[in-house]
Amino acid sequence: MIIKLSIVIGCLYFIYTKLLENKQFNFAVFYNKLIENNLFSFKNMFFLGVFSVLNWGIEITKWKSLVQFIKNISFFNAAKQSLASLTTSLITPNRIGEYGAKAMYFDKKYRKQILGLNLIGNFYQMLMTLIFGSMGFGYFVLNHKIEIDFYPILKILLLAIIIVSVLFFALNYFNLKWFSLEKAKNFIKKIPKKLNLKTAILSLLRYVVFSHQFYFLLLIFKVDISYVDAILAITSVYLIASIIPMLSLFDVVLKGSVAIWVFSFFNIAPLTILSVTTLMWILNFVFPAIIGSYFVLTFKPNLAE
Repeated sequence: MIIKLSIVIGCLYFIYTKLLENKQFNFAVFYNKLIENNLFSFKNMFFLGVFSVLNWGIEITKWKSLVQFIKNISFFNAAKQSLASLTTSLITPNRIGEYGAKAMYFDKKYRKQILGLNLIGNFYQMLMTLIFGSMGFGYFVLNHKIEIDFYPILKILLLAIIIVSVLFFALNYFNLKWFSLEKAKNFIKKIPKKLNLKTAILSLLRYVVFSHQFYFLLLIFKVDISYVDAILAITSVYLIASIIPMLSLFDVVLKGSVAIWVFSFFNIAPLTILSVTTLMWILNFVFPAIIGSYFVLTFKPNLAE
């Protein structure tokens, strides 16, 4: 119980500090900006709510579909696992805590498979970000004639390749009991093509939903930008932000900084963009994490062998 309370209190405390005690973010100014742009009108709140429910509804459906490969679970249980793992993962780099949190809901004999299924789900979501982000960022760079020093990027990529290669070699060479590269390959091969396709489609739909929620917020704040330019900028923001390891609780700071830089090429006020990224974080991370806190507190570990 102490561990569960620590997770929830830590999560809520960091959310509080990011919104109310952040020297780089004035909550009063942010709130006035929302009032000024009539964000709390029924129409705006309704559509923003629909976007957020669709976003997490698709993610929960994706998880339910993946888990059915080994065990049938209800939509409610999939929601409980997804939201509780979100709360748990917010204080870990790149939400890595999500893997362990979801695995704890299952018997020990299933946990390695659950880790693999979660990895597959995240892989397809990341793949969509890379595909659309690369196209968007490529056009964005060419259109705005941005000069990029690729040398540091190549160094980072080379370092990442070396680390991953060494890791896989070590795992395979030392033949660890809890991990087998051959077993991992066999498990991935067993995943039906139909399930892979469904996961990819759901990941695509989710990407479309949250990117258009971002665009809808730009419309609410009366940003003067075309639909094409907005989508290209949004996909660029998510691409850049996704490849930088960071605590998910500071995701709003990272995305805010990246978005301010990207949208500066369209002469859009930093406060407007920071307000949009903060709202995206509140709607898609803070509110679901608060709901997930309840599931963390009521969680009962599955100790079955």
